[in-house]
Amino acid sequence: MKNLPMDLLRAFVSVAQLGSFTKAGELLGRSQPAVSLQLRRLEELVGEGLLVRNGKTLELSEVGENLYGYANQILSLNDLAISQLSKSTIEGKIRLGIPSEFATVLMPKIVSRFAKAYPNVTLEVNCELSKSLLSKTGKATHDLILALEDNPSSTDSNLLRTDELVWVTGADQQMPRVGVVPLIAAAQGCIYRNRAIKTLEQVNQPWQIVYTIPDLTGIQYAIQEGLGVTVLAKSTVPENLKILPPSVRFPELGEVGISLINSTNNKNEAVQLLIDFLKTSLA
Repeated sequence: MKNLPMDLLRAFVSVAQLGSFTKAGELLGRSQPAVSLQLRRLEELVGEGLLVRNGKTLELSEVGENLYGYANQILSLNDLAISQLSKSTIEGKIRLGIPSEFATVLMPKIVSRFAKAYPNVTLEVNCELSKSLLSKTGKATHDLILALEDNPSSTDSNLLRTDELVWVTGADQQMPRVGVVPLIAAAQGCIYRNRAIKTLEQVNQPWQIVYTIPDLTGIQYAIQEGLGVTVLAKSTVPENLKILPPSVRFPELGEVGISLINSTNNKNEAVQLLIDFLKTSLA
């Protein structure tokens, strides 16, 4: 039975996330040749190539895609175990801003794991639209901001990952094949709302906002009552709701980016721990 060394997995995940051996080396405190050597050693262990170069861009191979998910889970469990066993004495208060859409499904599990790993760090979590979080006031009142990007760029150093947008309705609801699309959405300025309207108008599909509410819990209840459909990032869809397959009436919506921004350039140890924890958990 082979063992996958933790340092090799961390180098692999860093290169995959940053798309660069040099940037990964800077993050890990190693030289670019040292990181390249670690990747070669890992490839020798698994017996397959993990990265392919597409022009100037590094991409994961099919085997690399499979290993990437496992590597993130392994690193997350390792870091959690080390932090709990070492009885971390790191203290501090972190003001974290997250999109309202992430507050119900995705973030509670991640925040819970961090709180257990670092019990002396106080998290003050605020949920708002990304537009508000990224405003001048929003940046000034948060140490870290997790925000949605409407047009994610692979060159953006703050980008953690992209997520597919999907149409969502009630598990038992059957949407008519014709007629006006009834939309349930957050207020104006919401990326999901804007993308839904733009996509429907591109295919000349009539639509109407039937219910406006800012949080996912309220949207979820409205959908369960059969009031209409909404748009969500695929990773945040609650289990009791149903994703609609793309169709003429409900076209593909594309992707959004999820970025992590150190809004006040806070460099204290607690903030850096949360940055690393969120990168590992969300990537």
